[in-house]
Amino acid sequence: MNNAERFMALALSLGRRGLGRTWPNPSVGCVIVKKDRIVGRGWTQPGGRPHAETQALAQAGQAAKNAEVYVTLEPCSHQGQTPPCAQALIDAEVGAVSVATLDSDPRVSGRGCEMMRAAGVKVEVGLMETQARIDNAGFFSRVDLNRPFVTLKLASSFDGRIATGAGESQWITGPQARRCVHAMRARHDAVMIGGGTARKDDPSLTVRGLGTEWQPARVVISRRLDLPLMSALARTAKEIPVILCHGKDADPTLLQTWQDIGATVLPCRVRAGQLDPEDVLQQLARHGLTRVFCEGGSALAASLIEADLVDELVGFTAGLAIGAEGLPSIGALGLRRLHDAQRYDLVSCRSIGNDTVHVWRRALH
Repeated sequence: MNNAERFMALALSLGRRGLGRTWPNPSVGCVIVKKDRIVGRGWTQPGGRPHAETQALAQAGQAAKNAEVYVTLEPCSHQGQTPPCAQALIDAEVGAVSVATLDSDPRVSGRGCEMMRAAGVKVEVGLMETQARIDNAGFFSRVDLNRPFVTLKLASSFDGRIATGAGESQWITGPQARRCVHAMRARHDAVMIGGGTARKDDPSLTVRGLGTEWQPARVVISRRLDLPLMSALARTAKEIPVILCHGKDADPTLLQTWQDIGATVLPCRVRAGQLDPEDVLQQLARHGLTRVFCEGGSALAASLIEADLVDELVGFTAGLAIGAEGLPSIGALGLRRLHDAQRYDLVSCRSIGNDTVHVWRRALH
């Protein structure tokens, strides 16, 4: 790497610190350099503000004048709840700005760079763009596709089962794999499950054992909202967000009860007797979510795959076999030809404790 690449790589690593914490805003990193010395750095703070550029400029102070700035996403040019970051860089009299990738939000989309160039700031775009687009795939998905980026996590036996025939599922994978799952939850805006998993397992869906106070939202997909009102999710709905996606035929009394205990309810379209997964994700995007971590069950996993809505697959595989009577990790897809199956590219594969974890990703849109 040359110096410019090293500084942008640092900015990207800073931006990743905010993943899962900044929605609906992107998680951006910014590094300010003067005479090859870092004088300021920042990343988008929890809740989406302050922005990375604001943080870095505050740290740099007067040293920002004539400095070089490395930022992972085009600085905003519009007046929102905070002033435009492009204007803040102009006011600080920086000398040059290197932008990893342009912002596809129509309120920005090239205007931030144009604003800085018009003010005499040297602007270059495209340094380490591929990685920047991967890091902010959730933001781009929400803006461009009107849905969040979806990661589907499956923890299964060697033969692809997530429970025995009697329903026992805890624990197929080991403690190191489960700790890794908590770290993955922490990098997403929300953890999502189906109503069947909520009823059967009574999960809390929180991040535990990592020393973090920030928690992802918990999303449950349940057409009729027939979920236990004494569950872990219900008891903690006022402290950690719970979002319930339901059909318009859900019992009004249940709707009101869940709202009274702190949950957010989102009505979604029903198709073929089930909630339409595409509409569910669109409603979640309107709510502000950019990155969703789906943890099952098998029916929900199948519906997302069948609708071609899964962007990333994460598989944890344990060294045991359960057999054909066990519950498959993915429900029926109705496929007759391999040609019709969505294929993913292998990103990584490694051992974790006594299990393996493999990550697969579709090509970015």
